[in-house]
Amino acid sequence: MEGKEEDVRLGANRYSERQPIGTAAQGGDSEKDYKEPPPAPIFEAEELTSWSFYRAGIAEFIATFLFLYISVLTVMGVSSSSSKCGTVGIQGIAWSFGGMIFVLVYCTAGISGGHINPAVTFGLFLARKLSLTRAVFYMVMQCLGAICGAGVVKGFQTGLYMGKGGGANSVAVGYTKGDGLGAEIVGTFVLVYTVFSATDAKRSARDSHVPILAPLPIGFAVFLVHLATIPITGTGINPARSLGAAIIYNRKQAWDDHWIFWVGPFIGAALAAIYHVVVIRAIPFKSRD
Repeated sequence: MEGKEEDVRLGANRYSERQPIGTAAQGGDSEKDYKEPPPAPIFEAEELTSWSFYRAGIAEFIATFLFLYISVLTVMGVSSSSSKCGTVGIQGIAWSFGGMIFVLVYCTAGISGGHINPAVTFGLFLARKLSLTRAVFYMVMQCLGAICGAGVVKGFQTGLYMGKGGGANSVAVGYTKGDGLGAEIVGTFVLVYTVFSATDAKRSARDSHVPILAPLPIGFAVFLVHLATIPITGTGINPARSLGAAIIYNRKQAWDDHWIFWVGPFIGAALAAIYHVVVIRAIPFKSRD
């Protein structure tokens, strides 16, 4: 393909620290003298002519599709049992979500950065690690993948899916909308803060005595957040996951509190981005213009 080398250069790996989740940031001794990379432009027209850009979007679609397929099937398996002791239970659901994120981030990190979550994409965009063009494209592909993943689960088990809530998120009885919103904000903060910490190229360059396989702490963060917040909201922390299940289930209870599963994750992601960039890294705003 003519211009292949240039096409690759324009992909997700064009800038060393803009690769948001991959392990490429974890370099060797040659990267000890760390230099802050320039921020990603708001709009990068070159991306729209690059195959790497569209390949990354496809990777996000497939990853989110698989994420919903496995995780919602696990939820359905637990919901269908009359005895929670006869299933993997809440711990198993948490492991399903966290384990799939670990696997999928590992598989797609070098292609798209392995976001698999609009809140992660939003946080990284605020930190100027990817352009608005790429961020919007990723979010659209993530939502489409989630809808398709939940749709396949419904196709396999229509009666069970519609009878057991379809894996759609909602605030549990006994909790207020404020409780649900707070749980989503804090849970997403934990996830996105972990993403920033696990993929920080400066940390890798200066603190290489701390070995990190980025997908592992990210997946473990998802697992822990699910353990804590499944009883409150069913754990969203991923607007695409919540949207996909809500659209395919499409009953009133799935939409009553749906705004919480967008507003909460986006606030949590924004707070994590601000905390990492302004407090932890202390990057002057003038250097990000």
